[in-house]
Amino acid sequence: MKNKTFLLLFLCAIQCTAFSQNDSFDAFARQQDSLMMKAYYDKNPPAYQQAMQEFITRYKALPADSQKQYLNGYVVAFYNLACTYSLLGQKKEALANLQTSIEAGYSDYAHLLEDTDLDPIRKEKEFTSIVQPLRETGDYLYILKKAGAYNREEKQVLPVFTYQTADNPNLVTLRKAFNLDSIAGKASELSRILNLCHWIHNLVPHDGNHGNPVVKNALSMIEECKRDARGLNCRGLATVLNECYLSMGIKSRFVTCLPKDSLGTDPDCHVINMVYSTQLKKWIWIDPTFDAYVMNEQGELLGIEEVRERLINDKPLLLNPEANWNRKVTQTKANYLYNYMAKNLYMLECPVRSEYDTETSGEGKNIEYIRLVPLDYFRKSLEKGVSTNNVTKTSLTTYRTNNPAVFWQ
Repeated sequence: MKNKTFLLLFLCAIQCTAFSQNDSFDAFARQQDSLMMKAYYDKNPPAYQQAMQEFITRYKALPADSQKQYLNGYVVAFYNLACTYSLLGQKKEALANLQTSIEAGYSDYAHLLEDTDLDPIRKEKEFTSIVQPLRETGDYLYILKKAGAYNREEKQVLPVFTYQTADNPNLVTLRKAFNLDSIAGKASELSRILNLCHWIHNLVPHDGNHGNPVVKNALSMIEECKRDARGLNCRGLATVLNECYLSMGIKSRFVTCLPKDSLGTDPDCHVINMVYSTQLKKWIWIDPTFDAYVMNEQGELLGIEEVRERLINDKPLLLNPEANWNRKVTQTKANYLYNYMAKNLYMLECPVRSEYDTETSGEGKNIEYIRLVPLDYFRKSLEKGVSTNNVTKTSLTTYRTNNPAVFWQ
């Protein structure tokens, strides 16, 4: 029963109150969650099924949009019933409910592998056949390992990445406004790079539940965060840190790290920085959200490309021990690298121009990106994508490549 919790259903109901006015269903969901939890601990499948059926009947009567919001509760209800039957040795019923849960959308492959409730059915042939499809969408390291191949011979002409110089007036103002020379310190270049990351991490909290401000530059976003006592999501933090590096004459890009998401059900991604160290003559991995950087077994700092390759090839990786979320939750190598980032290192994307105000919308503005796509990806087309926001009149152009040399130029 490792990390078993019925509060997944309860939390789903709580989370949905921000988006739904159906307060009566929220209360009902909590009530049924409590009844199912009791039945699970009592090993009482009839009581569990009764509570679950009542939940399902009300759930299916909800509008389609509300059903999407409560889908996690629906999925977990079947999963935990499977656990209940498994603990009682009722293998047929356990396998049937596990299959229903997976078909409905259960995707936590890592938890399924370590959940001791399922040990009584783990060696059954049906278990392997039921779980195998989930591996293709839920085993993130397995998925990443299948995405190691690129086409290094691809020759399509793409834009060259550029970096705004530190004498840009906006960057000069940023550097002076926050006394970044003092924050960075006078030690080695690597020390200055890490000091700036620590500063941003401690200055602005991470808030992944809300969008970033409309004006997306470091001066404006830091001011708005102070004024409104708010935070930024990972993209906002990486944007702010990116401009701080540019203002110090350090080449940097913010990188959107994307999952494969073949089912179209995972909107999550993560944004970090790749920073060029002239001291090391290479790009290095810097993550302001988690105040994280990554090293090899000799303690040498690694870049995103190197970390990805080491994950794929089972080579040692070290996470700095100070890595944390909002100074509240320590990050572990297993969770941060082998689960979360293994999922989000499938594809990578950067703006072509690394500069102040990169993603602030403006009429007539065109923001260009280059996306590095592995050959394993199910969408094979490398045709560039072009779109225009009807409200802001900002155009977005995304170039796609299978050649890593283009991306890491």
